Parts: sequence; C-alpha cells; structure tokens
Amino acid sequence: MTTPFLRHSGRAVSLPLDNIDTDVIIPMQQLLRAPRSELGRYAFNALRYDAEGAERADFPLNDAKGRGASVIVGGRNFGCGSSREGAVYALAGLGIRAIVASSYGDIFFSNCVKNGLLPVLLAPAELDRMHAAIAASPDPVDAAIDLEAQKVALSTGASFSFDIDHAHKQRLIDGTDEVALTLMAEDDIRSFEREHEIARPWALPGKHGE
Repeated sequence: MTTPFLRHSGRAVSLPLDNIDTDVIIPMQQLLRAPRSELGRYAFNALRYDAEGAERADFPLNDAKGRGASVIVGGRNFGCGSSREGAVYALAGLGIRAIVASSYGDIFFSNCVKNGLLPVLLAPAELDRMHAAIAASPDPVDAAIDLEAQKVALSTGASFSFDIDHAHKQRLIDGTDEVALTLMAEDDIRSFEREHEIARPWALPGKHGE
C-alpha cells in the first residue's frame, strides 16, 4: 500500500525547467550507495549543491519561497530519461507529494502513480500561468490540491482544473500499489489456478511420468 492521496496542501515551488530527467532528479551513483530511505537528501543534487557541498542560493528549493515545498511546478517532459523508479523515491524522500507539468516521461508518470505521488498534467498555457502567479508573489505560495475535484488552488487566488485517467485517480485515492491490486484479485487467481489444474492433469504433483 502507498499513502492515499485525496487532498493535499503545501508550499509550491516554481522550477520552470524543461526536460528534467531522472539523472538530474537522482544521480545513479547515489542509487547504488544510499538506501531508499536516504535518497531524498540527494534529490536534485547537482542543482541544489555546489562542488563543495554548499547550497546554491539561486536554486528555487533553497530559497525562502521554495524551501520545504511539497509541490513542484515543473516544465515540459518532466522525468524523461531512464526508467529508474528511484527518481520517485528521491522526490518522496524530499517531501514532494505532487508535481505539476505539461508533459512527463511515460515511465516516470507511471512510477509516480504506483508510489502515491500525484502527477498533475496542465496545458502549457495554464502551466505558464501557474509559474507567473508564483513568481509574482513576494511571499511563499501554497497549493491546495483536491484530487477528487481535480483542482489546484494557489494561495494567490489563482486556480486550475486538470484531467486525470479514472483508473490512476482511483489508485491514488485508494493508495493501492501493485501488490495490493494483485491481492484484490486473489479469488479470481485461485479460481484460474484450479480450473487449469483440472484441464492439465499432467501438471499436478505426482502425475509426472504416469
């Protein structure tokens, strides 16, 4: 099971960069060295820190408006690149619960849904409007996301509607992972196994060689 996603309120950070790939989100070497529970500290490592390990003041997640954000407002083709699921683990470890973008890498999008992280899809013009609303505010901006109503409301007063596949929506609301989905069909699986054992008696224990 994953953490169910119905509604979420948290600080939104504007990260208006296109083609943020999974290598940028989490470097491969950190996936090999760190356990899943520690990947958040390495999320966006090359963007967050300089060569000496000091925070880069010009990176949005490090400044006063973006620090502690749980909603990333990204660009186009977010999560492209390799298929590594660790990118989603790293974002979750950083405290991210939702991403807003105009397009995603297909596998990254799927990994988000599987791990309870909401990938909000907006049209490019609407995404630009959200970035502008955050940039124009002198204060930190919060985002209130209602998955059931499919709306994002900013504390600036701007609001946005989004579409999402019904199956993805329900999976996020229920907090079901792939294991939970399989267990929900356990009776059907048992029935299938029984039927095929009857149809193929040679596959039953003790029948070999008879």
